[in-house]
Amino acid sequence: MDYTTSIYNVNITNITSIKSFISNQNRNQRILNDDVFEPFSNESIVVVVQVHKRFEYLRHLINGLSIASNISQTLLIFSHDYFDDEINHIVNSIKFCRVLQIFYPYSIQLHPKEFPGTDPEDCARDVNQDFAKVLKCKSYDSPDSFGHYREAAYAQIKHHWWWKANQVFDHVTITQNYDGYFLFLEEDHYVAPDFLYMIKLMESKALEVCKECNILVLGKHKVPTRNISFINNDVIKSEWVSSKHNMGMAFKRSTWINIKNCSNIFCTYDDYNWDWSIQHISRSCMVNKLQTLSLFTPRVFHIGQCGMHAFKNVECSAESIVSNLIESFHYSSDNFYPSNLKIGYEFNPNFILSKNGGWNDKRDHMLCLNITNHFKN
Repeated sequence: MDYTTSIYNVNITNITSIKSFISNQNRNQRILNDDVFEPFSNESIVVVVQVHKRFEYLRHLINGLSIASNISQTLLIFSHDYFDDEINHIVNSIKFCRVLQIFYPYSIQLHPKEFPGTDPEDCARDVNQDFAKVLKCKSYDSPDSFGHYREAAYAQIKHHWWWKANQVFDHVTITQNYDGYFLFLEEDHYVAPDFLYMIKLMESKALEVCKECNILVLGKHKVPTRNISFINNDVIKSEWVSSKHNMGMAFKRSTWINIKNCSNIFCTYDDYNWDWSIQHISRSCMVNKLQTLSLFTPRVFHIGQCGMHAFKNVECSAESIVSNLIESFHYSSDNFYPSNLKIGYEFNPNFILSKNGGWNDKRDHMLCLNITNHFKN
């Protein structure tokens, strides 16, 4: 057998071999560097990174994490939906904190010709439903709200986010008694050096002025430029809004329990976006809507401007964006680690939440619900 990786000794050309490794990895939960640092405790922060296969972005994120203050106190969890030798190498090279890798087991990579991937008998996205009935393609009776059939690549993002959250809160052994913050990042994010310090400061501020605030938000979707100012120490108190507060979210187990209690609605809501689905359950299922405390000047930045939801006329070079950020950090270094935060303003968003479709296939509903019910292959 031709093994092509030196770390895990997995034949990356053989799906069965990858599946076997992933199953063992998710079960054994080997923590890298566990014997190097102080014992893991509620004073630590868990950083969870959702990873696909954009190695260059991930490399930048890891470099940024490596120089952040107090990073040695964190548990860094990488949740992958693609098994890749280069990515595994860079993750295994991390020495600055504890590291755990988990792998989404229902990925397109592992199911290339069957659900949750694309089955050859699936209905094409734009086929007319009447024709789909004639063809008798799979799930012909379940187009989305706009008459389209599922696209596996889009559905996978919501599935992966949901599986990852269920896994880190309910199945990762080291976090079972942990009651601190879980910060959720993605591979194309970048962090400021004081991002961990700011979580602690925001937590103190929330206890002071907004005890109902159950999500701390460190990110903002504005494209990074050279002239970012870190002088403004305002925090904004508001209802959680998916388009504003889905980046650099930090929340505790109690908030996750409230989200998971609405899993039936999350898993059946016709929207392929995990964040719009959470927005929906916040407004339709929870007794109290999700409330946030967010930084006016972010500490988490989006460097993957040209990913799946790309914007026009934006800088797409991760190297250039990261260089701009580092330059801004240098010129604003005296304004990091503020001693206090002040409430800048509060707004109550008044908008009609509309679904985006892409999530009406009953197979997606069932897989999502089974994930919540601890379903395992």
